[in-house]
Amino acid sequence: MPRSTVETVFDAPRDIVYRLFTERESVSPYLPIQVKLIKAGDPITGVGAQHTLGLGKVGVTEEITALVPGERMEYKIIKGAPVKRHVGTIDFADTAEGGTRVVYTMESEPSLPVPAPVLEFGLRQLTNQLLGGVRKALR
Repeated sequence: MPRSTVETVFDAPRDIVYRLFTERESVSPYLPIQVKLIKAGDPITGVGAQHTLGLGKVGVTEEITALVPGERMEYKIIKGAPVKRHVGTIDFADTAEGGTRVVYTMESEPSLPVPAPVLEFGLRQLTNQLLGGVRKALR
């Protein structure tokens, strides 16, 4: 299954970076797409929250499947993409300089015949756009 992992460091405390990723709609003003919360998750854990990412009525719906506060977020695409399975995992850790290391991994199994290198390139591009949105939100 095609997979892409991107690592980066943000010059901001982990709790702030974690919140920007888990409250997906908070970075919408900094992305070329709109991110909207369409279903709130569990009031205690946040698991089950659903977000649409796209423009107008075109886009995908993600569902948060696991949250470890301050450490990890996992989600899957549940609608809107030609995939059998797509999952994202984002891990957060402190750096010695007071920043936050983020390791963002996406795995996708397309429902259409797409060469793995092409899909991996697309996943990397998408990840980098999302990371760029968080970076802009931190300014």
